[in-house]
Amino acid sequence: MWVLLLVLPGAACMFSMGVGLWVICNHFFTTDIPAAISHPVRLRVLHCLFQLLVTWGTIFEKLGICSMPQFVSFIHDLPPLKQDPDVVVKDLCFGTIPVKVYQPRMSSCTPRRGVLFFHGGAAIIGSLKTHHAICCRLSKESDSVVVAVGYRKAPQHKFPTPIRDCLVASIHFLRSLDVYGVDPARVVVCGDSAGGGMAAVMCQKLMDRSDLPKIRAQILVYAVVQIVDFQLPSYQQNVNAPMVNRNFAFRCFCYYMDIHPSWKSVIMKRAHLPVEVWEKYRKWLGSENIPERFKKRGYQEVPPVAHNEDAYLETHHALDLMNMPLIAEDEVVSRLPEACIVSCEYDLLRDNSLLYKKRLEDLGVPVIWHHMEDGFHGVLNMLSMPCFQFPCTTRVLNAMVHFLKGL
Repeated sequence: MWVLLLVLPGAACMFSMGVGLWVICNHFFTTDIPAAISHPVRLRVLHCLFQLLVTWGTIFEKLGICSMPQFVSFIHDLPPLKQDPDVVVKDLCFGTIPVKVYQPRMSSCTPRRGVLFFHGGAAIIGSLKTHHAICCRLSKESDSVVVAVGYRKAPQHKFPTPIRDCLVASIHFLRSLDVYGVDPARVVVCGDSAGGGMAAVMCQKLMDRSDLPKIRAQILVYAVVQIVDFQLPSYQQNVNAPMVNRNFAFRCFCYYMDIHPSWKSVIMKRAHLPVEVWEKYRKWLGSENIPERFKKRGYQEVPPVAHNEDAYLETHHALDLMNMPLIAEDEVVSRLPEACIVSCEYDLLRDNSLLYKKRLEDLGVPVIWHHMEDGFHGVLNMLSMPCFQFPCTTRVLNAMVHFLKGL
């Protein structure tokens, strides 16, 4: 008995050290840290810490203890939230959906802008806590009322539950703007990553609601506006990018869409959709819509091949407009409000932003575009971690604030 008590902690310690060593070695062998990134050592440490969480989460998932996203979310939400004396934060529920409402403490004699904020995290991680610092700063620096929506996430709540939660919360807020002192003519939707895609979807879903105030503008920070093509230039160039590489992005896709990972090779070959589907959406999804300067780091077009019917049957719901605001009809996109789009060069999802920017501009929708040449996916989230902030972290926030102040 005493021998077991001595051996088990030692074995657990050795195993933990082994996991950490494997993560570090794997990082140096598989992750590309771009030369243009400032503070490369800081990014290496940040990426290793994130991969350590994902690795432990994967171990616990295989042991049947909890899913990887549950573990990562649990650790992300552990640190206490820092309060800002200039911002009043309230935890409320719109129906059954938790929200955080951020209001500048100083009173205003006129109604303020309202910002509906949808957090990123691939709809599997991320939370009201992980994006607290972002919302706090947005509210304070733009003098706006920010409502962050705590939608349910996969794998417990797969598509379309997160989108439906966002829609319900948005409608609730738009019906009660006077309660929060918000100007009905200045309501903005905003989000990063998956949350950016949700913001784009909210614009499209709410545009014909005559019983609700119109959305004034949209702020999309490295938004996910398409999830069917994993071979766009940025997906090839940043296949091993820090924080979100293509393997991790595909894993998130499977959790959210409830698709079996065994279809990976088929999807990567673009064989999960019929050729006629690719042709139908080529005018919006095709790589020819990406400016040539974004292909200089290398790009090899992968032409569609004969599709796998079984894969198509299991994955075609990815074409739902709630996942693909990029492919909405011209009649819808042309009536969308003006947009502020932020993209990052070393981001797997960079081309999502470029494609959506082109669609909006081609149809006459005003777009203000900020491209971070030294940016990577998730850089905005570093606002909550001062020791891991990068120069473009502040630039992204400043771009958002400046856009809001101009409305």
